[in-house]
Amino acid sequence: MESPSPKTPLGLRDRALLELLYAAGLRASEILSLRIEQLDLPGRSARVIGKGDKERLVLLGSAAQEALDRYLHTARPKLVRSKSGGEVFLGNHGRRLTTSHLWGIVKRAAQTAGLDTRVYPHLLRHSFATHLLSGGADLRVIQELLGHASIGTTEIYTHVDEDRLAATVDRFHPRSRKNRPQ
Repeated sequence: MESPSPKTPLGLRDRALLELLYAAGLRASEILSLRIEQLDLPGRSARVIGKGDKERLVLLGSAAQEALDRYLHTARPKLVRSKSGGEVFLGNHGRRLTTSHLWGIVKRAAQTAGLDTRVYPHLLRHSFATHLLSGGADLRVIQELLGHASIGTTEIYTHVDEDRLAATVDRFHPRSRKNRPQ
């Protein structure tokens, strides 16, 4: 999250974009089409249009709120051109970012941070959901926050959490498979 430079307009944009992807668990299409009028920074929320043109309320953590506020007031005005629209995230030429721009931003940030694993925009959405679940959030709440129509779609995160729990037992319990004398 901290790898984009806060000293340039594009660095501020990239930091706000990454913070928002992770804080709200947004899909790539949702963040790229997000418009200024959909944001409620004082209320730490945004209304996004998801799959099937369904609108949902997403909540912003304080880090995302601060990064967005800084970008909108400091950097975005420097990116606006005569053909700019109301999209929150703009490129060098003042137009909304494309999916390939988004992938590049996420990949560059991961490389700058020294991450060896393959990082892509949807991974931040998965991290959002996984971290909520491992922190004790209710599966139905996560379903609502992600905008999943079916709880079955959200249940994939329980398997991730079960795998983490099993690995913890295997590693630390004295009678687990890995810790049993042979």
